[in-house]
Amino acid sequence: MHRSKKSCTRRKPELSHGFPAIAKKVIMKGRTLESANDIVAGDLNLICDVLKLEFQEMSGKRLMIAGGAGFLGYYLVQSALHWNRRNDKARPIKLSVLDNFIRGIPAWLTALEGDGNLRLLRHDVTQPLPDALGDVDYIIHAASIASPIYYRKHPIETMDANINGLRYMLDYSVVQQKKGRPIAGMLFYSSSEIYGDPTPENIPTPETYRGNVSCTGPRACYDESKRYGETLCVNFAAQHGIPIKVARPFNNYGPGLKITDGRVIPDFCRNILEGQDIVMLSDGLAKRTFCYVADAVAGYYKVLVSGRSGEAYNVGVETPEISVVELVDMLTALGSELFGYRGKVVRKTSTDKEYLVDNPNRRCPIITKARTELGYDPKVTIEEGLRRSVLWYAGNRQASEA
Repeated sequence: MHRSKKSCTRRKPELSHGFPAIAKKVIMKGRTLESANDIVAGDLNLICDVLKLEFQEMSGKRLMIAGGAGFLGYYLVQSALHWNRRNDKARPIKLSVLDNFIRGIPAWLTALEGDGNLRLLRHDVTQPLPDALGDVDYIIHAASIASPIYYRKHPIETMDANINGLRYMLDYSVVQQKKGRPIAGMLFYSSSEIYGDPTPENIPTPETYRGNVSCTGPRACYDESKRYGETLCVNFAAQHGIPIKVARPFNNYGPGLKITDGRVIPDFCRNILEGQDIVMLSDGLAKRTFCYVADAVAGYYKVLVSGRSGEAYNVGVETPEISVVELVDMLTALGSELFGYRGKVVRKTSTDKEYLVDNPNRRCPIITKARTELGYDPKVTIEEGLRRSVLWYAGNRQASEA
């Protein structure tokens, strides 16, 4: 779900017409607000607490994350390294991050480069995996353009990353098996977009729903490449015995999602922090359930370690299902409470004629499968998740184009 086209110029941490950036604790409206670093520290502890068994299983193993410099990589990478630090007597998880770093290595990842259990490999996933990778035990394929604003601009590259990148990782896994060094698990990031615009009787949506998807529309480059990716996974699991598992994310948000990403929550947070009016380019009636990224990342590691081969799992939250109008109301109330925000909501029509084409009216998962098989249990409420997100964005206003 996205809202508007944005200028992607860099912003200074403090804006004369907005509110002060929060890199450290500051006093606002007579009280101390948490810094972005505080938010991240709390989230990493939450993830590690939830993943005690999974990270213990990964102890002493080698993990490769493709696309590790992106949104989901932000906590995928940091949580594994945080577990190492919290359990310094255990054998560490050794982490390799593959990314093309096309816009440079992000500051949060640069800050981790001194960690002896982390190595960064510059690599384009549309090419065969580099020999320098060596043997790994776990693979996460998170290298993809996921924002509708950007995958519509780069449809071929989106399909190449989703399909060719996946195929190279599956082929690597087959080779490792023949070498007597089989991988322990692999995770492919699919998407709730594979369901398209579900019919009313299929909302909430179970994994068994086959979808209502256009194969030629403006979103098809993403939707259909994820669907074909799942087909590859199922068949490599069946034919070669590769322990490949599939996650279908439902509207993740929070720290790591750049303020320039173009999706509704970072867009609205930027407006609030800059003291601007919020511009809505739709009627605001589309509904979603939003899953905070700390809960989502815990779910993804559970799928990786404990999921069944060839199986897909919805990862999200079942309630509350809220409209964009309700989301705006919640964020503006937070902005007012935390920063004294006084902006208003302005409704306009997008100049992009395909802006809302094939955009689902509702998106809400059934997560019973992940709950019962994996012990997935999201804990962060939408109110708390949005509060954490706003405070994180307050300390992270500078971002390159997403």
